[in-house]
Amino acid sequence: MFNGIIYNKGIIKNIKKSSKYVSGSKVIEITSNIKFKKSDIGESVCCDGVCLTLIRIKKRSFLFYLSKETLKRSNFKYAKIGKHINIEKSLLQGQKISGHYVQGHVDSTAKIKKISIVDKTWIIKLKLENKKLNKYLIEKASISINGVSLTISKVARGFFEINVIPHTLKLTNLNNLKNKDIVNVELDIFGKYIIKLSK
Repeated sequence: MFNGIIYNKGIIKNIKKSSKYVSGSKVIEITSNIKFKKSDIGESVCCDGVCLTLIRIKKRSFLFYLSKETLKRSNFKYAKIGKHINIEKSLLQGQKISGHYVQGHVDSTAKIKKISIVDKTWIIKLKLENKKLNKYLIEKASISINGVSLTISKVARGFFEINVIPHTLKLTNLNNLKNKDIVNVELDIFGKYIIKLSK
């Protein structure tokens, strides 16, 4: 479990097809200043909003396993060497929750339709690639975009908007976004369960 408050970033150093794991899966290597211990191997780490398993630690880089399901659901299927990645370690019990509960279970991806800048705040218009999930978009609800805890500021037919303040832009890879980019989206877990139970 994570909370979508990002203090660390990394850069993709290498992407390889995995021969050790299931066919179609990959192993990704990320360089970062974040600290891991050998005892952290096997732990879950949120990388651009996706819960990945840490499988190896090198001197200044870390290896993570990408399953076929992860590649299908996330923008890691488009990942290239040199891309900046948001990184968040799992929460510790008793740790302050500044964002919202993020599982790292990406529901879908979304395409950037437009970016407007108002008083240094980015207003980003997005369209979910899985239209069936539009019913879970609720104004003022929490949403995770590339692992960043944000609030939906507007919902309209076929798209939604988020506002990203300068502080968040500075700490995350959202400041690299441009029109037509694909981002990872995790919808609010509580909203999903409430809608499911109300059927």
